[in-house]
Amino acid sequence: MAQESPKNSAAEIPVTSNGEVDDSREHGFNRDLKRSLPAGLGLSETQITSHGFDSTKEGVIEAGALQGSPAPPLPSVMSPSRVAASRLAQQGSDLIVPAGVQRTQTKSGPVILADEVKNPAMEKLELVRKWSLNTYKCTRQIISEKLGRGSRTVDLELEAQIDILRDNKKKYENILRLAQTLSTQLFQMVHTQRQLGDAFADLSLKSLELHEEFGYNADTQKLLAKNGETLLGAINFFIASVNTLVNKTIEDTLMTVKQYESARIEYDAYRTDLEELNLGPRDANTLPKIEQSQHLFQAHKEKYDKMRNDVSIKLKFLEENKVKVLHNQLVLFHNAIAAYFAGNQKQLEQTLKQFHIKLKTPGVDAPSWLEEQ
Repeated sequence: MAQESPKNSAAEIPVTSNGEVDDSREHGFNRDLKRSLPAGLGLSETQITSHGFDSTKEGVIEAGALQGSPAPPLPSVMSPSRVAASRLAQQGSDLIVPAGVQRTQTKSGPVILADEVKNPAMEKLELVRKWSLNTYKCTRQIISEKLGRGSRTVDLELEAQIDILRDNKKKYENILRLAQTLSTQLFQMVHTQRQLGDAFADLSLKSLELHEEFGYNADTQKLLAKNGETLLGAINFFIASVNTLVNKTIEDTLMTVKQYESARIEYDAYRTDLEELNLGPRDANTLPKIEQSQHLFQAHKEKYDKMRNDVSIKLKFLEENKVKVLHNQLVLFHNAIAAYFAGNQKQLEQTLKQFHIKLKTPGVDAPSWLEEQ
């Protein structure tokens, strides 16, 4: 049988009932150590430091300056015996911990927060990934439709209304361009007639023999220039109203139509993706993908239905507004042109008053705010 190893009395560290080290035995150990040292060393100061059983440091002896003959240096660290270490470990394990209190060990190192901090770079990367995936699917859908391989959702009634709107917009733009050309030419003609009237008036003053003849022509050209300015005002009002209708009202509706078409392409792309997944095998790997695809398909379907309703409402209101605006403008244009070429100055002026058109007198600046008050 194995015999128990002899115990080293110098390594035994008694512990009191409350877990503290007995200081009397420590002082005795220090005294015995001083006596065992050679007398020739002449230690001026010797200090023995010991710690409790829960410290990570070992017993350290701090020695002052040596006096007398030189001697070999002493080790600065004294390790306790194995028996003392085993007793300290046993005493530490025998400590009674109150119920409900967990024993924790403090470890040094970086502090880790419990809550996950969102990284802006990762969020941007995720947005770019989703945008790239959506763009890829939509591009694939557009190419498939152009090649005749993919299917597309078509609302026949709505598509017909959109085609009519685009065709009408082109025709209204042509009318607007021709009306602007007529306005420019009429302005040049009015300007020429005014200069011609001034020239006739000057000659009527300088030529006594042809005074009456030059005077008649001067009055006629000035009257034509005045009526031309009135007609020019009516045409410019017609151009402004049609321009607002074409480039603002109709254009706003077409922007909604473009959003509707984009939503339709996304809807068809995710619909095709879901159909392909449903045709494939169903296992543990594909079921989560099918559920996610179904969720995305439903979201884009709701967006497509919303945009389709918005386009239908806007087309309805646009049609009502277009009829009302064009009716007034066409009546104005007809009455003004007819009165001008008939030489009916009163009818021409009455037409402008009917549509509340104010002509700007050439050479007269707008009144200041003091004059308006």
